[in-house]
Amino acid sequence: MQDFVHLHVHTQYSLLDGQASVARLVDKAMKDGMKGIAVTDHGNMFGIKEFYNYVNKKNSGPNGEIKDLKKRISAIESGQETCDDREAALAECRAALVEAEGKLFKPIIGCEMYVAHRTMDKKEGKPDQSGWHLIVLAKNEKGYHNLIKLVSRAWTKGYYMRPRTDRNELETYH
Repeated sequence: MQDFVHLHVHTQYSLLDGQASVARLVDKAMKDGMKGIAVTDHGNMFGIKEFYNYVNKKNSGPNGEIKDLKKRISAIESGQETCDDREAALAECRAALVEAEGKLFKPIIGCEMYVAHRTMDKKEGKPDQSGWHLIVLAKNEKGYHNLIKLVSRAWTKGYYMRPRTDRNELETYH
């Protein structure tokens, strides 16, 4: 079976749209053999800390194994640990390292944002009440910080019926 990762999952923090707790979502995804999931709640990131912490807890076993294997590789390479066949021991450790890294579950942080038809500062009735949805995912730590800025500004500057952003904000914090 080909690997599959959900990139649009709602938790209990997507009011009227999701009901699963973070722990149940992660446990189910891991049980189904997924390598990760993206939590993308509607207009908020309320469950992200819980999600990240729970995944780190679930990854603690493989992370400990990875740490031990890296120490052993370093010891073999530096000569602190002696082996009959140094190259075979290194190859065995590297293969075990790849296998342990394959057990890690990847938390993908995101948000399903509401994007205003016009701009987020316009609040003039029906045309500005609706908008379109856009899944925004963080690629790295910089992306995570930009996502926080986008969601915070959507709540503080763009709120009209719901937290909204616009194309200018998305371009600024892409």
